Parts: sequence; structure tokens; C-alpha cells
Amino acid sequence: MDAATIQQLEQHGIRASAQRAAIAQWVLATATHPSAEQVWTEVKKTLPMVSRATVYNTLKLFVEKGLLRELALAPGFVVYDPKMEDHHHFIEDETGAIHDVPWGAIGVHRVHEIDGFDVREYSVVLRGKKRSGRRR
Repeated sequence: MDAATIQQLEQHGIRASAQRAAIAQWVLATATHPSAEQVWTEVKKTLPMVSRATVYNTLKLFVEKGLLRELALAPGFVVYDPKMEDHHHFIEDETGAIHDVPWGAIGVHRVHEIDGFDVREYSVVLRGKKRSGRRR
């Protein structure tokens, strides 16, 4: 088990079992936004005996303890995001690939002035086609 991963788990009040450490080592380091099934597939490569239920339960625990964000970006499709700082997402129509968009790249105004609601958090999900070149 990686000492830094164990320390990160313990700092969030999570007992670092071998399975939790293996799941954390992969999911907290990924630059993608994996589903639970994708996490299970990847973690099985290094820990073949890990069960699907353990992965699902561990991901739920990581979300509850503030190590991951759970994102429902489409009906019935949940992914996990290890990037905890505020940001938005862009989803490519053709591939379904999810890209992080810096928080300051999108201006959302007067969110806290919406009558009748106390906004706790928000994010913007953009969908479209990724351009081949950069445009200014």
C-alpha cells in the first residue's frame, strides 16, 4: 500500500484496508471521470479479488467523506470526479468524453438571488463538439 494514499484516506477518517487503498490509488489519480464499473475493471488489474460491491461501497464512502464528487451528467449515468475544486464540465456529443472546464471560464450571475431557493452549490454542464484547433 502506498503511504501517501493511506495518509490521504486516514486524513478523511477512512480506515485504509487493502481494497480501499487500491481503489483510492487508482480513482484519486485518474484524469478521467470513470463510472463505478470502469473503476472496478481497472482496480481488478492490480487486485483481482476485489468485488464489484466493494468498489461501489468504497466509492460511496469516498463521496461521503469528501474525497470524490459523484456526478450524474446524464440520466442513469453516474461518474466520479477526483478533482474537488470548483469546475464545470464539457461532454463531447460523439464520444461522451468528459472534459474539465475551469471555473472562471464561465460566468454565472446572480445564482444566490434566485427567489425561494438557498443555493448550496452549482456547476454548468456543456455539451457539444470538440474543435480540432484552438480558437481565441
